[in-house]
Amino acid sequence: MKSRIHAACMGLFFSAVSFAGNAEPTAACRANAQAALMAFTHGEYDQTVKNFAPNIAANVTPDKLKDGWIHIQGVAGDFRQLGALQSRALDGHSLLEADMDFSRMPMAALVDCDAQDRITTFRIVPASMLPSTSSQAATLTSATGIASALNVPSPYGPLPGTLVLPKGKGPFPAVLLVGGSGNHDRDETLGPNKPFRDLADGLAAAGIASLRVEKRTHIYAPQAVVSNFTLDDEVTDDALTALKQLAAQPAADPKRVFVLGHSLGAFMAPRIGQRDPQLAGVIMMAAPTRFDIDLLIRQTHRLAQMQGASADQVNAQLAPLIQARDALAHADSAHPPAGNFLNVPASYWLSARDYDPVATAKHVSEPMLIVQGAADFQVFPQEEFTGWQAAFAHDPRVKLVEYPGLSHLFMPAGNPPLPKDYFQPAHMDPRVIQDIADWIKAQPAHS
Repeated sequence: MKSRIHAACMGLFFSAVSFAGNAEPTAACRANAQAALMAFTHGEYDQTVKNFAPNIAANVTPDKLKDGWIHIQGVAGDFRQLGALQSRALDGHSLLEADMDFSRMPMAALVDCDAQDRITTFRIVPASMLPSTSSQAATLTSATGIASALNVPSPYGPLPGTLVLPKGKGPFPAVLLVGGSGNHDRDETLGPNKPFRDLADGLAAAGIASLRVEKRTHIYAPQAVVSNFTLDDEVTDDALTALKQLAAQPAADPKRVFVLGHSLGAFMAPRIGQRDPQLAGVIMMAAPTRFDIDLLIRQTHRLAQMQGASADQVNAQLAPLIQARDALAHADSAHPPAGNFLNVPASYWLSARDYDPVATAKHVSEPMLIVQGAADFQVFPQEEFTGWQAAFAHDPRVKLVEYPGLSHLFMPAGNPPLPKDYFQPAHMDPRVIQDIADWIKAQPAHS
């Protein structure tokens, strides 16, 4: 994936390029990959790019590599050890993978080469983002309902999805689950946790159908993140298509179709509701009132302080964010500046700047449910949930609920809450799922 989209559930993602080839990596590719990773982890950034393909080396400068390494260590912790390179099949491609041991979070390096053994892929990702070989089969099972595959069309090809129906006779109320930023899979997998799968199973047990879909930035990242890429490309357009697919299912009641967004998905949910007036309701989980580089700066600063980073470490993590923010401060969305900012085009950030979810929600006719974990250190309730409360506390069509002790994933948070909480095996709190199910069933069918 060419972009470095800050996943709301992660706060980190460093990617130089996209996957390139299908052939098994050669011995020369393996040698170049090993040399690049050794140089990268030793701070020798000029040597890291030595065997990059020319078009990649032109964009992935030593300074960008340095910024990426600082950012990775800021979240994953101190680097400890680089594992041996192993061949791996991922998304239909053969490439090289090496485990990377950090003090707070396991990471993985992914490297691939072109036909001349020049490096065309150089990614450092959380190890939890790499699917197991059985993950595809697992997405088509349900502990409480009946799961089946349902592909959703997109401009780049089908987006694999999982439709979960309750046991029994329909038609059922049905919910589309829309995930957060970044290249999440349909389950919003993070470490051992799969919040959207928990939610789908809980809704099925309550008699509610659901559809969850792979994001286009997860399946088609290389071609999807283009020069005019926007939030609608990442979220809205595919959600609207998926809602049509869901409403057309024989087991779904077309007058009781809902959209549920989490994090960035929640941020965009009012726009989705505005553009699909046939919905019976809109549900927002951990919804920011704004999504911009300033939010990333606050998140990064707060997280670094919580993890005991020194002032120099904090400043190093913030520097590229501040530089990107300042460069776009006065940009014209009709004529966005060229180039990438935090490895996405200016159009992405400007589309976020020009969208106000609270103002949009005020013009949405559907009822809304807004829920928030009180121990969320990413979508900070004292900054974001209070904004929704101020706007809708007295609106009879809106219900707002805050859950003490729950994280951004609506799972138990530590004290204090930290990113390592996400990697403790857990499940979405049953109270949250039950409240969502009860609210859905209480809403009248769309007339």
